[in-house]
Amino acid sequence: MKFHQLISLGTQSLRLRRRRIYSDLRGEYWFPHIPIALMLVLAGYLVLEGGFGAHWYLGLRALVNGEFHLQLRKLPPLFIGGGMVTMGLALFWRSRLAWMVALLLAITATVNVLLSRHVHDELLAAYFVLIIFVLMLGWRHFDRSSIAASTLFALTAVCMLLLYATFGAYYLGLEFNPHITDLITALYYAVVTMSTVGYGDITPQTPEARLFTISVIVLGVAVFATSLTAVVGPLVSRSLQRIVSRKGKNMKRENHFVVVGNTPLATNTARELGKRGLAVTRILRDASEAGEPKDLDMVVGDPSMLETLREAGANRAAAVLAMLADDSENAFVVLAVKELAPNIRTVAAVNDAHHLSRVKLVQPDVVIAPQVLGGELTAMLLAGEQVTPDFVMQRVFQNAETESSAKI
Repeated sequence: MKFHQLISLGTQSLRLRRRRIYSDLRGEYWFPHIPIALMLVLAGYLVLEGGFGAHWYLGLRALVNGEFHLQLRKLPPLFIGGGMVTMGLALFWRSRLAWMVALLLAITATVNVLLSRHVHDELLAAYFVLIIFVLMLGWRHFDRSSIAASTLFALTAVCMLLLYATFGAYYLGLEFNPHITDLITALYYAVVTMSTVGYGDITPQTPEARLFTISVIVLGVAVFATSLTAVVGPLVSRSLQRIVSRKGKNMKRENHFVVVGNTPLATNTARELGKRGLAVTRILRDASEAGEPKDLDMVVGDPSMLETLREAGANRAAAVLAMLADDSENAFVVLAVKELAPNIRTVAAVNDAHHLSRVKLVQPDVVIAPQVLGGELTAMLLAGEQVTPDFVMQRVFQNAETESSAKI
């Protein structure tokens, strides 16, 4: 075996071992979204502490009570730090929307720290860069449309805009007619402008005040539209998913076949099993992959997660067929099935001939490699060699029994 093949085999074994440890620690329930969320909450605390001091929460409470006059230079730490803390909480739901906002806030915080030159600006900037790197590394784990996280984002966006409009109007108060001299009047003007009502009792008189009013109107329309989409979108998506998979929830999944993936091999296998009157449950990553059949029994989720396999009834199935496009993911599915129910028969598809030996390391009952067979059959036919049914079965189904019989 060549050196690069040994390296590739060792890497694959390491990935499988890491996956086993991840499953033993029940990582699907807490990693990596909870550590990343805690990192973001800590980052928000550091930003607020840098802007308002060690007792920043007392300043915020005084601000709410109208006893503290917020300086203009402290608005960025308030927005960035408060947003980080809020989005850190939203990351607990693995929300993709919260992930995007958190990434934007981390980038903004990095730029703000470098420009403001805090005492420990280099350490803070390095920590924020680390958060950006960790968020980018774990983006695949934030793939959910959470109603709770979306609602939290909507409330945060509205509150941030309200703070911006209120304190902006307060600081530019002398440039309005009549003058805005207190926070209550500034709040009134902010709400009227954000809602595009525009009573006209307070009007901007200078170019700066007019530009500020334009920004509040534009941001108000954008925030309300985005917030509405963020809240309504998950509701519609969840309703569609329930409609698509309603039949599957009512079906008794037992002694059936679980087909994992949406490849042509998976689709055709499920179709042929159905034609023979056998019960089939498909596991897909997205409900949009379901296709045309209306009677499809489907489970949406990560097929390598135990909760997804359990929902599909893999622990009571006649066999589980891992037929994803990625050979390593097929190996992970086999590992998860063996952990959930060691006695269930497993079938793993291999799309690349170089991965055949590595997929066999997870010991599936059957390894099916139809694409690996294509080149060899073509060469045999062109060379005039005889192709027997036994040879085809041996090469397509690369299981231990056919290999041992071939050696005999």
